[in-house]
Amino acid sequence: MNNHHATDVHVLAAAYALDALDPGERETFAAHLPGCDACRQDVADFRATAARLAASAARAAPAAMKQRTLAAVDHVRQLPPRVPAAAVSWRGTLRRRALPLALAASLAAAASLAGLAVRQDQEKQRLEQRARQSEQRLDQTGRVLAAPDARTVRARAANGALTSVVSSDRQHRAVFTAGGLPAPAPGTTYQLWLDHGGTMRPAGFINGDGTVLLDGDTADAARVGLTLEPAGGSPQPTTAPLVLMALRA
Repeated sequence: MNNHHATDVHVLAAAYALDALDPGERETFAAHLPGCDACRQDVADFRATAARLAASAARAAPAAMKQRTLAAVDHVRQLPPRVPAAAVSWRGTLRRRALPLALAASLAAAASLAGLAVRQDQEKQRLEQRARQSEQRLDQTGRVLAAPDARTVRARAANGALTSVVSSDRQHRAVFTAGGLPAPAPGTTYQLWLDHGGTMRPAGFINGDGTVLLDGDTADAARVGLTLEPAGGSPQPTTAPLVLMALRA
């Protein structure tokens, strides 16, 4: 095999991966493939790209398609045998087939890389936003704890945990702290509440020992409660409070 012919065989990789070769061409490339690492890699890449394109465009067939297809079979004439045109050169055929397939694969790869870059940028923005939110809550927690009018109320919860609430009337915020809080049972979580005139409103979650800033304005709240709720929380308490503490001693 001369070098010019070897180059033509290499460009068959895309057509081979998509099963678009004539029997003779396929036999020629199959004989070449075991000894060419580059072609084996190209075939694997083209097959993977074709699979991604097929998956992205796949749609469920209409329920009536099978019946319509079977009904139409009797009225469809068979195609005559395919006879290759002797005037078409083998090299021209290879180029016409390989170039569009290679272009399609390149476009698919570019689209995949572009999509990955977008997802990475979105994930980066999401993490940065969460970091900013965490920093803001830490700053607000510190301001409540250091407020000149901060007041502290302590109590022991029904499960033995030591709890406290520090509140600031000027800031209309409160901070809840727990120590010795047992791990919640699987499928449950500790939820905090603010008592507004007898109506308990969700005020956040605490998953273990630590300090959290309560969600919501405490200006007209009388008490802080802690309950054990289903994972994800509840709009209203579903269990008896483990502790209820007055915001003002």
